[in-house]
Amino acid sequence: MGFLVVLPLAVVGEAAKYPQRFASLGWEFAGRPCPTEDDAIELARDADAMIVEGSQRPITRKVIENLNRCRIIAGTQIGYDSIDTVAAAERGILVTNVPGYCIEEVSDHAMALLLACSRRVVALNRVAKSGGWGFGPNSSEIKEAIRPGIGLLHGKTLGLFGFGAIGRALVPRARGFGLRVIACDPYADAAVASSLGVELVDRPTLLKESDFISIHAAYTPETKHVFNREAFAAMKRSACLINTARGGFIDETALHDALVAGRPAMAALDVLTTEPPERNPLLSLDNVICTGHLAFFSPESLETQWRRPCEEVARVLHGEWPVALVNPQAKQRFVERWGEMKHTSPASA
Repeated sequence: MGFLVVLPLAVVGEAAKYPQRFASLGWEFAGRPCPTEDDAIELARDADAMIVEGSQRPITRKVIENLNRCRIIAGTQIGYDSIDTVAAAERGILVTNVPGYCIEEVSDHAMALLLACSRRVVALNRVAKSGGWGFGPNSSEIKEAIRPGIGLLHGKTLGLFGFGAIGRALVPRARGFGLRVIACDPYADAAVASSLGVELVDRPTLLKESDFISIHAAYTPETKHVFNREAFAAMKRSACLINTARGGFIDETALHDALVAGRPAMAALDVLTTEPPERNPLLSLDNVICTGHLAFFSPESLETQWRRPCEEVARVLHGEWPVALVNPQAKQRFVERWGEMKHTSPASA
């Protein structure tokens, strides 16, 4: 049986392999940019499966309620907050993500941002290239503005907001530099934390004791703007906030004002609320490092990111349950619409 798989995004990079992948299965593939909900509906109305990159095209209830034949929406990321999983479950549509990919890359990147903050690498690079050097006569900015923020890393405290796979992967990296690690996560496994030498603490303790706070939690309505004016006021004046997760964790207006006031001292952000940013005042501050949502990147992670959704689509359209199902409540309605499924087995596309 021929199926239609769609991608509401320009077919470039790894996605350019999709036409051949699905043609080898005897299926049709269609992809194009869909800047509006109506564009996505027009593309996917009669599709059997969708592959989506959520930051480019949120899959809303309106889109989902206009899908006539869709059995699976396969996301290309770990996070799936851009897909209305409740609406999908009501329609019997399975939603999958790509768990486990880019864990090493993001934890490396978070550690790199921490080191850049600790040693003020970006500012020192800028000053050195403009003629400042060491503690010489042309180095007043180094002496007066940069040097006071550089300190010994060993013995400082890293606070993890969220203790999932990436946060856990960051622990040995941080401990290798002599950092004490604490974590705030109500769902964390205490035995796992203990085995890694991590103390589980509440949020007030995390804010109070951390010299660096790195965000690695799931983004939900409850965690939106969890880093707000009150949180910044509770942090150490010398602290650095690192975010390689989702921009929505941070109230960016409050962070801007806090950084101008010098509390916290720095922010290192791979992600922002609006991407790409449009005149974001955070980017004008010297005590902000921004890396353009590339913490996930390596050639290996990019290949995995786009291959696994194809495998999930192949499983479901071959009558098998997917591996990385994020809305299991959809199963009953799915079976009512499409019939019983086989046990999951390896599949490729």
